[in-house]
Amino acid sequence: MPFDAKSFLATLTELPGVYRMLGADGGVLYVGKAKNLKKRVASYFRENLSSLRIAHMVSQIAAIETTATRTEAEALLLENNLIKSLAPRYNILFRDDKSYPYIVLSRGPYPRLGFFRGNPDRKADYYGPYPSGWAVRDSIQLLQKMFRLRTCEDTVFANRSRPCLLYQIKRCSGPCVDLIAAEDYAADVQMAAMFLAGKQQEVTRRLNQAMEAASARLAFELAAIYRDQIQSLHQVQEKQFVSSNKGEDVDIVVALKEGGQLCVNLAMVRGGRHLGDRPLFPSNAGESTAADAIAAFIRQHYTVHPAPARLLVSPLPKEEEEADGAATLAAELAALAGRPVPIQEGRTLTQKAWVEMALQNARLAILARNQATAQQEQRLAALQEALQLAEPIARIECFDISHTMGEKAVASCVVYDGSRMKKSDYRRFNIRDITPGDDYAAMRQAVTRRYDGVANGEGVAPDLILIDGGKGQVAAAWAALADLGLSHLNMIGVAKGEERKPGLESLIFPEADGRPPLNLPSDHPALHLIQEVRDEAHRFAITGHRAQRGKARKTSTLESLPGVGPARRKALVARFGGIAGVLAASVEQLAEVPGISRDMAEKIHSALH
Repeated sequence: MPFDAKSFLATLTELPGVYRMLGADGGVLYVGKAKNLKKRVASYFRENLSSLRIAHMVSQIAAIETTATRTEAEALLLENNLIKSLAPRYNILFRDDKSYPYIVLSRGPYPRLGFFRGNPDRKADYYGPYPSGWAVRDSIQLLQKMFRLRTCEDTVFANRSRPCLLYQIKRCSGPCVDLIAAEDYAADVQMAAMFLAGKQQEVTRRLNQAMEAASARLAFELAAIYRDQIQSLHQVQEKQFVSSNKGEDVDIVVALKEGGQLCVNLAMVRGGRHLGDRPLFPSNAGESTAADAIAAFIRQHYTVHPAPARLLVSPLPKEEEEADGAATLAAELAALAGRPVPIQEGRTLTQKAWVEMALQNARLAILARNQATAQQEQRLAALQEALQLAEPIARIECFDISHTMGEKAVASCVVYDGSRMKKSDYRRFNIRDITPGDDYAAMRQAVTRRYDGVANGEGVAPDLILIDGGKGQVAAAWAALADLGLSHLNMIGVAKGEERKPGLESLIFPEADGRPPLNLPSDHPALHLIQEVRDEAHRFAITGHRAQRGKARKTSTLESLPGVGPARRKALVARFGGIAGVLAASVEQLAEVPGISRDMAEKIHSALH
């Protein structure tokens, strides 16, 4: 039964809100937000729609759900949350923005300067986001050189008895051992915060004043420190290929559709410093235009991260019935930021240079992506030919087992899909109820747990299963598949060659296959693909095993201490950072921990040594 748009529109409110368009199967086709729900939803049912993509989506609508909100800003936030959680097939989707890095300045008497990735909270001051981890680390190094702030963790800072190497090379002022007064360190923190906020001219002015004041009272060594800071600041400004002397904060957002790819490139300028680019390739783009991609990116990115003073975009989205233009997007950002956030094309020579550089980098990103995709397709085709498989290979899953003398065995399953490693589908299995060190039983358990759902009609079956191991591991894995009724799935083992050298691996087929081991030349593209996936499975298994082993050893050691319960264990870990710190602590240091008496400290020290 076709959707009765006329009857539905008659029931709609004119309040702001979010609408969800549903298909016949109940799946969400599209999520959008509106300043006026009735007017926006009605625009989809006109005779002449602006896009074939939108017309195709409207033809599939079986129902529409709406949620009214108090303001348009609330609607924007709800829309972004629903897009991320529901992943509608007609919304242009960008990957989770939590991966953007920040610079963090902690709070307290001696704030710490550090690298942060995740969701900022109110427990510290955050500056960013930055386009890459390299940009953050480069900025931290500059700040260390100019303002000599500490970067060590709090547990290390609290337990220093002498300054570290960073103090010796003049990258830290040594607050851990009181080599700088708290008020002087606070002044350095304030200057660093101003620099990060883009107020470089004000920082230079204050440093000049401090240098002149120090010279006037004949404190020439202090004046020299201020002089070096000023010179470092000038060097930072001069090293930029494209810079602005206005000290402005700008994001450049460009989109380009070439070579069958749609790329959105985000370039960041903070305090006049060009920090680099971050090319993004959205999913569900379909026939969307570059302007559509820019509008989608602005909505999704700036509901999570703070907006700069202005955005430079290319192309500039235009106001249409089914798509919001630059003016509407600017109004939404202003509501979120609490201040105007202009969205415009490049106007000055510097701004045009920034936009052109961002577009050029988008072209290079598209070229690199297409070349990488072609290489991956070549390797997959070579693997299919080498293994004599009837169907093309798209999804590969690889298993590996990691343990230390049988302790805390962990199995990993990594996934190669769509010409790349798909980390969202990775899985780890903590192996249990087997004889320690029995790799065959561990492999059988991991394969059974991974494909039990597939046997019941849930999940996705791979085109090829790789087992990191020889005949024994392959036999155990194949037996698990046979028990599940999945013995038709393609499987090979990757046995390490003589002296375990890369390039000498043998490919082991299940015994039921009847084929002898296959040795590919060391330069064979199929072997390179197998090695890449196998090495990733090995890395993922080892990191999981080490985490489990370290947790078990730390917990068991602390739990064995006489008279130390959960509260005291927590206090010891908080003070010394873990069992290594507790082991290195003296009786006097242990006794300083809240809840640990002198007698208890002596008992703990005696038990550990």
